[in-house]
Amino acid sequence: MTDLSQNFKVACVQVNASTVMADNIVEACGFARAAAMLGAELVLFPENVTMMTFGADEIRAQARTEADHPAIEIFQALAQELDIWLHGGTLAIVDGDRIANRSFVFAPDGSIAAKYDKIHMFDVDLDHGESYRESETFAPGEDIILVGLPWGGLGLSTCYDVRFPYMYRTMAQNGAHMLAVPAAFTVPTGEAHWETLLRARAIENGSYVFAPAQTGNHFGDRKTYGHSLIIDPWGNVLAEGGTEPGIIIADVDMDLVAQVRAQIPSLMHGVEFSK
Repeated sequence: MTDLSQNFKVACVQVNASTVMADNIVEACGFARAAAMLGAELVLFPENVTMMTFGADEIRAQARTEADHPAIEIFQALAQELDIWLHGGTLAIVDGDRIANRSFVFAPDGSIAAKYDKIHMFDVDLDHGESYRESETFAPGEDIILVGLPWGGLGLSTCYDVRFPYMYRTMAQNGAHMLAVPAAFTVPTGEAHWETLLRARAIENGSYVFAPAQTGNHFGDRKTYGHSLIIDPWGNVLAEGGTEPGIIIADVDMDLVAQVRAQIPSLMHGVEFSK
């Protein structure tokens, strides 16, 4: 049984990824090393950490199979080198005739502890002609994924998933004490909803939320919001990343999960409604 009394340091990496995969990998690894030097035992990268591009053709041109994606082997070696748990953000992975927006969690021995394919596709038209059609490029995942860490269960999600609270409730009811939300949130939706949604997911589920983010200007005149967040189960923001690339780090007290869930036992009070 996992000992939830253990405490640890977590770090979220914030980057401004370009279309040059090799450069993006080097930058992310450098931030992870800095976080490990500060004592982080769990480090999380944002969505699209190795490639921030737009358009189906551009994404397909840079997508790789798992066997051929350079970041996987590098991130495995990095986790082993630093003796950390590493959430590798998301990578564009060719899987048969589809492309998945896939997360990998790497254990300190370099093994792949879990994989998660983003479930909810961001198909939306924003102001000023800004438009996104993830479903034209990516095939959605189907499975909710939890991974057992030394301190408790980590529920995996990506960006737009954060708008679907039932997903996080299901994870929390099935053993998630922490929730990962790597993201590349747009500026308009980020300014309006990013912190509110993430704090709500933490409060609703009595869970820590770790949300590393992309930031700044990208290929195709796209802009991401930044403001990576680490939030405790009471909804308090422990660390916030602003708009520049870098890392945020915070102490995680797993006793707080049990305390908050005892104070507000809403995970046990759900009611099934008839349609």
